[in-house]
Amino acid sequence: MSTSHLPHAFPPFPSVVLVVCAHNSGRSQMAAAFLAHLGEDRGEIRSAGPALADTVNPAVVEAMRGSGIGISAEAVRAPTS
Repeated sequence: MSTSHLPHAFPPFPSVVLVVCAHNSGRSQMAAAFLAHLGEDRGEIRSAGPALADTVNPAVVEAMRGSGIGISAEAVRAPTS
């Protein structure tokens, strides 16, 4: 998806964006994937959570697949990793 038709929709990306949610198994994974997709990989996007789940939520993986964005290879991470 190109954002060229929205020249002012996205400000310049900082060098790193960290998206954090409680377990890093759903919301932060989705937000990071959408940022990377819509931002056309203009910056480094990371997601993390302080109380990690074991894996990324399978329902989130499926929902993102429905949006054309694959996150099945993502792993949950603590903010320090």
